[in-house]
Amino acid sequence: MEAVQLAMTREGAVRFEVRAQPRARASRITTVRAGAVVVQVTAPPEDGAANEELVATLARALSVSKRQVVLVRGAGARAKVFDVVGLGLDEVRARLMAAMA
Repeated sequence: MEAVQLAMTREGAVRFEVRAQPRARASRITTVRAGAVVVQVTAPPEDGAANEELVATLARALSVSKRQVVLVRGAGARAKVFDVVGLGLDEVRARLMAAMA
């Protein structure tokens, strides 16, 4: 399996790319493609519903609160960038890989 590309920001958050797939059958993290985490969500990409579900799905997979998962870039696109506050690089990598298993 390909490795997810993670980076630490100056503020101490872990940053990574997400490829969103709205209108899926279930909300889940599926794989890593080109270094980005592929996340399927059931919500449609309308009125921010898919973004809200992306945050909830990532928070659940990482075992953190939703406010610790921040959408940095790409609110209107399928390619997005998220920051996770309160976890280290290795912990985020391990939790994402566990969620894909």
